[in-house]
Amino acid sequence: MKKIELEIVALSHSITQTHSYAVVLGEVNGLRRLPIVIGGFEAQAIAVALERMSPSRPLTHDLMKNFMLAFNVELHEIVINDLQEGIFYSKLVCSSTNDTVEIDSRTSDALALAVRFGCSIYTFEHILDQAGVMMEDDGKKSSSVSATVDAEPSPNDDLKQLSLEDLHTLLKEVLEHEDYIRAIAIRDEIKSREK
Repeated sequence: MKKIELEIVALSHSITQTHSYAVVLGEVNGLRRLPIVIGGFEAQAIAVALERMSPSRPLTHDLMKNFMLAFNVELHEIVINDLQEGIFYSKLVCSSTNDTVEIDSRTSDALALAVRFGCSIYTFEHILDQAGVMMEDDGKKSSSVSATVDAEPSPNDDLKQLSLEDLHTLLKEVLEHEDYIRAIAIRDEIKSREK
């Protein structure tokens, strides 16, 4: 299977869902986005590395990087290789002097390490087909990671009450506002109706 390269394009926080965050991966040279819901600690670990902050003591992912480097283990890439019941699965592709190995990892941990090592992030077409969302091509490319805060949902925003056409319109609107957590719910509702 051909790997598709991704990059982190946003880290989103929802005020409507306690402790709910999404890291949004964008297809390199493409319009598809892959939003992945993660916890608060994982979001913090990714944000600290993205912002190149230096905590006074190493965080867990910094410790892991230091440990790997001390034993001459290099992280070459991470691959988001599976999606089962809404849960993403990933592998770290590492090498030492004598061997290359793939190590199972939570996707949030793999992304936190990828940012620290500056390595590539990949996935496969079937995962983007299942969980990705398409952005409109407005000629603008995002050059940096952005963080967004979700707006409160409107009272008439119950997804089950909306028509399929209204859901597609709403999906387009929330994507324009980079509300990826909301986009996940809308995308899932659309896919359940289209089956």
